[in-house]
Amino acid sequence: MPVVYLIAGETSGDVLGGRLMKALQAHAGDADLKFCGVGGETMAAAGLDSLFPMSELSLMGIAEILPHIPRLLKRIRQTAADIREVKPDIVITIDAPDFCFRVLKQLGDTDFPLVHYVAPTVWAWKPGRAKKIAKFLDHILTLLPFEPPYFEAVGLPATYVGHSAVEDNPMGADGNAWRRAHDIDPDERLLCLLPGSRHAEVSRLGAPFLDVAGTLWREGQIDRVVIPVAPSVRDAVSKLAQSQDCPIYLSECPQDRYQVFAACKAALAASGTVSLELAMTGTPMVIGYKVAPLTAWIVRQMILTDTAVLPNLIVGDKFVPEFIQDDCTAENLLSALRPLMTDSPERQKQIDGFRRFSAMMHLEGAAPSERAAGVVLDLLARHGNVGATPT
Repeated sequence: MPVVYLIAGETSGDVLGGRLMKALQAHAGDADLKFCGVGGETMAAAGLDSLFPMSELSLMGIAEILPHIPRLLKRIRQTAADIREVKPDIVITIDAPDFCFRVLKQLGDTDFPLVHYVAPTVWAWKPGRAKKIAKFLDHILTLLPFEPPYFEAVGLPATYVGHSAVEDNPMGADGNAWRRAHDIDPDERLLCLLPGSRHAEVSRLGAPFLDVAGTLWREGQIDRVVIPVAPSVRDAVSKLAQSQDCPIYLSECPQDRYQVFAACKAALAASGTVSLELAMTGTPMVIGYKVAPLTAWIVRQMILTDTAVLPNLIVGDKFVPEFIQDDCTAENLLSALRPLMTDSPERQKQIDGFRRFSAMMHLEGAAPSERAAGVVLDLLARHGNVGATPT
């Protein structure tokens, strides 16, 4: 029975891991795969018994991580020791490079392949990381189309498998259906607020984002605010929302996420994967972000790109406005959001940008998880442990 060892460090990685596990089992032929490692609820539902709670690894930013270093070091040693004891046929780490790569480096030489899913952003900062990780990885799976050459240039095989958001078919989200289901008039102007899924993000962005929304409502530019909330920050967001007079709807159903985006006229969002999701649903947006001052100072010394918004990077054009750190002010956010609430040139510029973005991201045929499974099964087959790959 081939043993697949997976490690995820946060919710997004857990989702990727769960989908990959299902795809692997579906295409493994007669092989009955066994899954071990570290993961969250999605991976547990797919058959993983986590070595320890994944939530212990879901930390953000340098300042937030520092107090937890002793515990994290203990978990790194524990995970490496478990891999040695299990002796898996393949190890797949998913995102969370600060944790995962330290585990892999502790393993030394292995007789099983090491695969990393979600490429580090070497195109944005610390490009030398590509050469370093090529020394201990056997393959890397990337989510963005421009990433493989950065790793192939240093001898690390890389495969673009596509972004997991494609798998949810956000392009087909029906915003009108969501409005009908929640008794919201089709003419209501909705603003989507996305202040993040981590407590640190909500504590820095929640109140400023809501203040901006309140101003737009008082100006008569929006009728209602919709906030998709993760369970982990629901109480914090709800408390912040009570300070505003404008109508606010908290959407707590993850399955409604893309329909909510499609139903809204525009969005004010934290930087991150959500910008890809909004672009796929064609929802014009403004991006704002703040981190701890220490984290911001360190990142500023190393950043190589002039944008933190993924659609901008993929298209090669800063068509989505972004305001990071000191620039993330109510005045800047409002000046960028106001034109998006009307049929303005600024709104049309984003819609045109989304068309170019979608053309560059779209993958025909297999879903991203199945493409990733194909690479993993090929590696297993080369080591004589499984003989089937996705078709």
